[in-house]
This record gives sequence, C-alpha cells and structure tokens, in this order.
Amino acid sequence: MGAQLIMLVVGLGNPGEKYTRTRHNAGFWFVDELARRHGGSFRAESKHQGELARISLMVAGSRQELWLLKPTTFMNRSGGSIASVSHFYKISPGSILVAHDELDLAAGTVRLKLAGGHGGHNGLRDTIAAIGADFWRLRLGIGHPGHKDLVLDYVLQRASATDEHAIENAIGKAADVLPLLLEQGGEKAMTRLHTTN
Repeated sequence: MGAQLIMLVVGLGNPGEKYTRTRHNAGFWFVDELARRHGGSFRAESKHQGELARISLMVAGSRQELWLLKPTTFMNRSGGSIASVSHFYKISPGSILVAHDELDLAAGTVRLKLAGGHGGHNGLRDTIAAIGADFWRLRLGIGHPGHKDLVLDYVLQRASATDEHAIENAIGKAADVLPLLLEQGGEKAMTRLHTTN
C-alpha cells in the first residue's frame, strides 16, 4: 500500500454558499484547509467542472506538488470532474485521495483507506462509476442522525457547534498526516492517524 504517490486530493461537497458549512461539505473543508496551510488558491476550471488549486509540500527533503480539486457539479455528479482532471494530468486512481463525509463514523473520527465500495454515499458512487474503486478515501466522520429517513436533511444541515469543532479537529489531524502519507505511504499514515483519534 502507498506505493503510488498521491498527486491529486479531491474534496467532495456541494457548490454554493448555502451548502458551505453543511456536514456534506466536510470534504471541501479538508481541501480548503490544505490550501490554507500550503499557500494554494482555488480557481474555477470550467473545462474540468471544478475549482483547482496547486500546493507544494516538503516531503523527504524535497518539494512535492499536489493538485487540489473541488468539483462544482454537486455531490452526485462528482465523478465527471475527477475523471476530467485525472485524465488531463495523467493521474491514476491509486494516486488520488478523495475526502468525504462519513455517516458511519462519529463526528471527530477520521479514517484513511484504499479502495472499497461507496457505502451509499452518492459522491463516492459517482466517482467509482467514473474512475473505478481503486482510489484512496479520507473518511471524515459526521455522525448519524439515528434513522435512514433523517439522513438527507441531516447531511444538508450545519453541524452543532460541538460536532463542527470535532470535525475541524479531525481535518487538522488528517492535514498533519498528509506529508507522512506522501513520504512513507498508506500503512504508516493510517497507523498514525488511527491511533491519534
């Protein structure tokens, strides 16, 4: 695991101000944090149906550049934007990290994994349809409302202040671990991330 270098980090979310702080946009929050930390600035790229930023991190004594992507197609059509960027820059699925909200994890929990199914997440479902399942996922816990009928309203609402703080802390931990993922691969990064929360 981790043999392929991460070259593209995608945040899943919905565009527009009304969705900015909703739970479903946790993936956007993550790439925004990476841009903030590493001097990236998003710009609209209509041909890729998204906003792109370029950042540079120090990895093993040299600088590594990464693309950050926020699809602007709405969550359930994210795959087309990701496929467009990955094809244009010749980035394989194994070099892509997709950050997304995760109902099955408590707010403040974050997990890293390679490949797998979509677990009912529409953004992941469309991404898998577009590029296959062999990409990295950063699962940002947002908690569950307790019943599946409540999920749609829940993910499109802002989290409580306590949960929002917990999610932001988890995003900070994940951003801290990114250089380790780039330098030493997935196993080391997972061990570090999963033992700190």
